[in-house]
Amino acid sequence: MPKVLRNTLLSVRDLLVTVGPFIALALFLLTLAYFALDPNPPRKVVLATGAEQGAYAEFGKRYAAWLKLHGITVELRNTQGAAENLALLRDPASGVDLAFVQGGADEAKASGDEDSDPSGGALVSLGSLFYEPVWLFYREDSAQRLLKSPALASLSQLPGWKLNIGAPGSGVPNLMKKLLEANRIDATTITLQQLPQTPAVVSLLNAESDALVFASAPESLMVQMLLQTPGIKLFDFAQAEAYSRRFAFMSPVVLPRGVVDLARDVPGADLHLVAPTAALVAKRATHPTLIQLFVQGAQVIHGEAGWFQRKGEFPSAKNAEFPLAKEAERFYRNGPPLLQHYLTFWLANLVDRMWVALLSIIAILIPLSRIVPPLYEFRIRSRIFRWYGQLRAVEDSQGRRPVDELEKELNAIEARVEHVSVPLSYADQLYALRSHINLVRRRLGSVGQVQGEKA
Repeated sequence: MPKVLRNTLLSVRDLLVTVGPFIALALFLLTLAYFALDPNPPRKVVLATGAEQGAYAEFGKRYAAWLKLHGITVELRNTQGAAENLALLRDPASGVDLAFVQGGADEAKASGDEDSDPSGGALVSLGSLFYEPVWLFYREDSAQRLLKSPALASLSQLPGWKLNIGAPGSGVPNLMKKLLEANRIDATTITLQQLPQTPAVVSLLNAESDALVFASAPESLMVQMLLQTPGIKLFDFAQAEAYSRRFAFMSPVVLPRGVVDLARDVPGADLHLVAPTAALVAKRATHPTLIQLFVQGAQVIHGEAGWFQRKGEFPSAKNAEFPLAKEAERFYRNGPPLLQHYLTFWLANLVDRMWVALLSIIAILIPLSRIVPPLYEFRIRSRIFRWYGQLRAVEDSQGRRPVDELEKELNAIEARVEHVSVPLSYADQLYALRSHINLVRRRLGSVGQVQGEKA
């Protein structure tokens, strides 16, 4: 190996050996911080949606596809609706991490009794996602038979009707209970059914019931189909504004004329509806990175214009019935983290969650790093100075040991020093050692000459 290359490698080795403990300490602290902060989320999450072919189920598929792009598998769990979703979120054994929840579906929140909240503050909101209008579809022939009119004009006309209000576990039964009470309607005067969504639609189409009600986004396949079914009409909530004043979780919305089918002019007039807002709710213990991903996904999935909202209106921090998650609050305030504009999501997330720990580690290592140069210098100088001990031993042995024996020992020291390699910045000390060896040799020569003359 060329001597220059050997000297370079030795210098690098000395530097690594000196700096090694500090690198090991830094890695240990980083590892400790990594496991303490847990910056990377689990690769699987469970999302409770709703009934098959409903809006929640359709949106659940979109979230699953979006999070799959980031390496997260979303297990979709079909349920009867918002009430069941809340029960699953509050059940530690359910395995559900997030769920769609309809505004007003939580009895404790809707009543304003915060102390009776069974979640104990264990649930957080990721924000409102979309309007979830109350769709009251009825048969035109039933209205003609029961009211002698082709249209249902008010909820107060429902006594005597056979009405499906949704399966137990959905948010609609609780919602309809409030609406009936607000209209002073005795529920016993109505034949109430609680069939799941698909059987309820079949029952309506087969004239086995007079009307059905469910709350869903217009993306629901059932909503799309019923809006275009002859003989099925949609109830116009003419008092929508009044309902919104009575119930804080409701908003008045308008289904514009022709929005379903412009060519066929469906619907034929603007229709007023009342609409709770659907929210994405998570357990407070859900990993912050998962919450960040879902909120960003919500912006992609729900951010466009729709039948009832303008572009950019959703997702929103407004109308949140549960405390807003910190990651969601930061997103609504500042948007996506700045680093995500330049780095991949995972790397940006790692830096974003670890930067405080990194600064702390740097603050610890900077004072300690001041001893690295002295240690490095000591290591190099010790390679030279340790020969001075042997050189002094030879010099101190003059007159007590034979000169030729001391000269052999001195030659052995000089031979070993020839193989000592040091960085160029310390070469002067190596040359000084060699000159001192020669100095001792000259003294030994003088002593030998004097002993020879005496002999």
